[in-house]
Amino acid sequence: MSFSRLSILARVRFGWLLAALLAAPACKSHSPAPGPTATAPTPAADAPVLTGSTLVGEYSAATLASRASAVPLVGALVQYPIKVYRLTYRTHTPDGQETTASGAVLVPVATQALPVLSYQHGTLLPSSEGQAPSYYAPGSDVWSIVSILASTGYVVSAPDYLGYGASKALPHPYEHAASLASASADMLRATREFCQQQKVSVNQKNFLLGYSEGGYATMALHKLLQEKYAATLPVAASAPGAGAYHKTAFAKYILQSTQPLNFLSTYVWVLRTYDRVYALNRPYSFYYLEPYATQLQANPLAEVPSQASQLFATTFRQAVLNNSDAALNNALADNDIYDWKPTAPLALFHGTADDYVPFFNSQDAYDAMQQRGATQVELHPIQGGTHFSSAAAYTLGAYSFISQYNK
Repeated sequence: MSFSRLSILARVRFGWLLAALLAAPACKSHSPAPGPTATAPTPAADAPVLTGSTLVGEYSAATLASRASAVPLVGALVQYPIKVYRLTYRTHTPDGQETTASGAVLVPVATQALPVLSYQHGTLLPSSEGQAPSYYAPGSDVWSIVSILASTGYVVSAPDYLGYGASKALPHPYEHAASLASASADMLRATREFCQQQKVSVNQKNFLLGYSEGGYATMALHKLLQEKYAATLPVAASAPGAGAYHKTAFAKYILQSTQPLNFLSTYVWVLRTYDRVYALNRPYSFYYLEPYATQLQANPLAEVPSQASQLFATTFRQAVLNNSDAALNNALADNDIYDWKPTAPLALFHGTADDYVPFFNSQDAYDAMQQRGATQVELHPIQGGTHFSSAAAYTLGAYSFISQYNK
């Protein structure tokens, strides 16, 4: 992510640093789901959601620059000191229960009105829960590159999502569009409430960024803000990267694949989430062959093979490929977020050789949005980029894209 007034060289180097810091790709897969749990409720648009705030620390420009000491030009991007706060706020679980969630807010020490940027993080395994934004852990992306981004003049809202931070007792609804969107939207609302309380001057612009699961969450958030918060939280521009937006097609892609797939352990997490959220309640043997059904029931993080044919049971394969299981297919389709018409500028970034989230997810979204008449949607293929290697180009391109609208 680079500041628009910087030289090209500085921006490129900044992008490469980001690549190293944002390397937390997530395997995405979602689908439509039926029933009342398909859409996570959100509080009324005018109801307060902020419940608490704690100052984590204040960091000088010199301190922030030192975090980029390996790339000196990145340190030159730092413009303002920042204050970091941990917020708690009200949101809802996928089944509609009110709960308390958390996130980090990074506030530049500046006098002018600043835009707000909602940053959706990538996949965090349960063992990495301490890397969630509200902990502001040294080495995390929010501690490092996102702090530098904030210091260039953005108030950053960084939701933990459900399942991390204040809500860590809950299972994370991995790749569930509705709850990723609602938790992020409510954090954005809490951030603006906090700024009003603290007399932090912010303007009306809201920018959205995120890669991998964060890209999927960013797309879901953009759609939710447009549908429910167009007047109160208008989107200025968004730039999702490498998200699995077309869940139904992704499921078929996996089950028809003959090549090794390195992300199948993450896809198991997706299926576990959908089975729970949509109350499918299928036995593990419905999804998986032995010995993996038994092993995954005992340990959801158990190792699985990279060949889909060795992992997935015939019952599951036929249900998806033949569209013969309405409840399952509805659950997958409920998480398709590729086919809608954004009215604010949106840029899709994706590596053409992505080995975790296939490029067709972004191509399908672009095509569908064009067919619906969207006029401000761009597709930015990262030629030859894999899920990890594309992070640098995504960061540079995404920040350059939103910078056009921050004037």
